Amino acid sequence: MEPKKRIAIIGGGPSALFMYKRLVEADETELSIDIFERKNQLGTGMPYSSEGANDEHITNVSSNEIPMLVTTLADWIKSVPKDTLDKFHIDPKRFNEYKVLPRLLFGQYLNAQFSLLQKQAKEKGIEFVVHYNSQVTDVVDHPDKETIEVEVNHDEKIAFDQVIVCTGHNWPHKYEGKVQGYFDSPYPPVKLAMELNHPVAIKGSSLTAVDAIRTLSRYNGTYDKDNHGRLHYQLNEQSPDFKLVMHTRNGMLPAVRFHLDDSHLSNDALLTKEEIAKHIANNDGFLSLDYIFERDFKLPIKEKQPEFYAQIKDMNVEEFVTAMMDLRERLDPFQLLKAEYAEAEKSIRRKESVYWKEMLGVLSFALNYPAKHLSAEDMLRLQQSLTPLISIVIAYIPQSSSEEMMALHAAGVLDLIQVGDDSKVEAEATGGTTYFYTDESGKEHATHYKTFVDCVGQPHLSFEDFPFKGLLNSRTISPAKLKFRSALEAKKAVTAGKEVSQDQNGDYYLKVPGIAINDHFQIVDTYGALNERIYMMAVPYIGGYNPDYSGLDFSEAASATIVKRIFPSS
Repeated sequence: MEPKKRIAIIGGGPSALFMYKRLVEADETELSIDIFERKNQLGTGMPYSSEGANDEHITNVSSNEIPMLVTTLADWIKSVPKDTLDKFHIDPKRFNEYKVLPRLLFGQYLNAQFSLLQKQAKEKGIEFVVHYNSQVTDVVDHPDKETIEVEVNHDEKIAFDQVIVCTGHNWPHKYEGKVQGYFDSPYPPVKLAMELNHPVAIKGSSLTAVDAIRTLSRYNGTYDKDNHGRLHYQLNEQSPDFKLVMHTRNGMLPAVRFHLDDSHLSNDALLTKEEIAKHIANNDGFLSLDYIFERDFKLPIKEKQPEFYAQIKDMNVEEFVTAMMDLRERLDPFQLLKAEYAEAEKSIRRKESVYWKEMLGVLSFALNYPAKHLSAEDMLRLQQSLTPLISIVIAYIPQSSSEEMMALHAAGVLDLIQVGDDSKVEAEATGGTTYFYTDESGKEHATHYKTFVDCVGQPHLSFEDFPFKGLLNSRTISPAKLKFRSALEAKKAVTAGKEVSQDQNGDYYLKVPGIAINDHFQIVDTYGALNERIYMMAVPYIGGYNPDYSGLDFSEAASATIVKRIFPSS
């Protein structure tokens, strides 16, 4: 009888939840699973625990958009204690699966799903151990023994057959704690629960910025609805000079959440894995950005929205992005927010999608997995054109957050400044920061802020930032890089300041963030050899090869790919 396969899951958040579900459902009883969680609770990760949310923070997905776990959110909500539901103002009889919900409550749901899966594992005879308050401090591969050693809390070392890294968000600290009034991120949000009587600089306008705005605004004023249901904001007496100033490169706000025809970022019209593989084989080993843009974006639109297709059918990626951005650039960002809010309200009321925006989200998700097969030239095109548009359109600001931002702006408390690509922020030893930028008229500014919050969102971390030095120092992992088709384009990229290397065959490569992985999420060493023992689902460290991060959809899809590789017969 073969010994049991020992699998470690590093991290116990949402990604680990989906991975654990796949392993339990694989019906392989000769299996033992160890889960290492830094905190004392499973399922919540950073976004759905107090590390990433207060009571005021809400999800940007609704119940109908969540991939199936054990029970639906609508069923689970009926079992939640009344005092918890009252705290979050939820009536289970009127629960609407199309509405967003408080993140802390959603975290409780994910935790409950983990418990139900543990019950299933017990019933199936699958061994498992959960190591709470256990920080994995290193991972070392032993190819000679065909095992991986996991070091816990700089002390205990445990051997496994396979390891799946599911660690989630990570914001390295640069100045926070050293410079008064400087915050490297708005998390945990409890640190922003403070009364201030001066302008606050917010870098970025992503959902991360919205989180900071929701917290800071509540501690310095109050929201009230008038007789017509419109939201208004009033500053507290002790905060008359409080103001929130967002700084963005393009001067834009993210788009508002609307009704999705397909709530799980899939579409029957999309290219299959086989079609993509055939295209790559016939295209010198590269995935063409233009090909996937035509097939996974424009063609589905042709069928659903022929009038819109007629406008874009002859456009390439860059022309399409220019056309869409042009509209956003012409309008004041808060005017556009108002218009998109009205459009989204209509979409939700009629259950009709804003189809081109939905397909942009689908395209981003569809591009994510094969992105590692793009040429370096196409990756640069993606980064420079499509990614900025996608990041705005598929952020999906919830309606209530949009209402709050409009109320804050109307009260003169929220502004947005376009700072361009050359702006910089300098932390001051005496406290606070100075924001340097040149405005649209060419005038240079150097504005000091006593409080600064970096809200650009989860950064794609570099190869050098990888936390497990045992894998880094042994070259078990390698930096992610993409091959150039043309030496001339590679040289242009060098001139533009991009990090380009040349191998012994004379081929040029563009360095992209994070580590190299293959199509099965297995790590790849410096010689290009895959590793059958170590799988990587930690999104911040694979951002170069997986540029889109669609949250729970990513976790569901990646876990399916990994379990098929671990248990090919399942």
